[in-house]
Amino acid sequence: MKKTITKIITSMFLITTVFAQQKRVVLINGAGATFPYPLYSKWFYEYAKIDKTVNFNYQSIGSGGGIRQILAQTVDFGASDAVMTDEQLKQAPGKILHIPMTAGAVVLIYNIPELKGKEPLKLTSEIISKIYLGKIKKWNDKLIQSENPNLSLPDKQIVVVRRSDGSGTTFIFTDYLCEISPEWKSKVGKGTSVNWPVGLGGKGNEGVAGIVKNTPYSIGYVEISYAIQNNLDYAIVKNKDGYYVKPSVESITAAIEDKTKNIPDDYRVSIVNAGGKNSYPIVGFTWLLVYQKQQDKVRGEKLVQFLKWAVTEGQKYCPELIYAPLPQNLVSKVLKTIETIEY
Repeated sequence: MKKTITKIITSMFLITTVFAQQKRVVLINGAGATFPYPLYSKWFYEYAKIDKTVNFNYQSIGSGGGIRQILAQTVDFGASDAVMTDEQLKQAPGKILHIPMTAGAVVLIYNIPELKGKEPLKLTSEIISKIYLGKIKKWNDKLIQSENPNLSLPDKQIVVVRRSDGSGTTFIFTDYLCEISPEWKSKVGKGTSVNWPVGLGGKGNEGVAGIVKNTPYSIGYVEISYAIQNNLDYAIVKNKDGYYVKPSVESITAAIEDKTKNIPDDYRVSIVNAGGKNSYPIVGFTWLLVYQKQQDKVRGEKLVQFLKWAVTEGQKYCPELIYAPLPQNLVSKVLKTIETIEY
């Protein structure tokens, strides 16, 4: 009888221990940018192998949604490719930190059946801005043809595609357009959402990629990994120093190096329109937005541990998805910022 009771108590202890272990799994909620979603998904998957006591729930809803949710404190972190404005930061119930996680390229994807399998289309800043202003309407426009003498461009209307939701990818793209086009800057401006002169709207990077993939003679803008995943052609873009540069890890890194020599302490910096022979011009950081003072000690500690891993060991996963790892000098600075988070 005594042995039976001992076995029962032992079994109950084991069951209680299992339940306790299950209860110790911490769920961290985040929401925001679609731009870095392929990388974040990889990070969450890999980090789960390292720390089995934490799970991540990330809603890829666009940078605008990420900013709204971190302000409302409905998530543990927001994700955005657009910096929060001073006005937005003032609305927050506490200090919000911008933690740069990686940088990526926004590419111009196109679906021109006649060019499938041919050399990439070359586009200048003038051509891109005039297409999105609705001033260049056909693919065989003389401006486009002059930059692509080896391509036979069709006499077809250009179908312009853009984002319909609040988007950090849009912020990067319109930030670039403001840098290179005074007309765009005065008439449209930059933001996560703008009053587009022309275009069909797609939700998320995946939505824009889907429309372009299924619409002949269309053009759109997405983070480069979405172009690769969907087997879409994307343009080579002339940078401000007159060099045609293909988007790549190396050309994103060159842009970072050109634009972050004196990065501000809050990391709110634009890296579009970089100079140099090797810099791709439509590039942006993507940030995690976190409160410096965490409300929940356990979740706060787990979030800090993840952030430290992501900006160090996690950076090795960036290149395979065509994101640029943070430069080492920036990693050191970011780690010091992460250390200021209280929980």
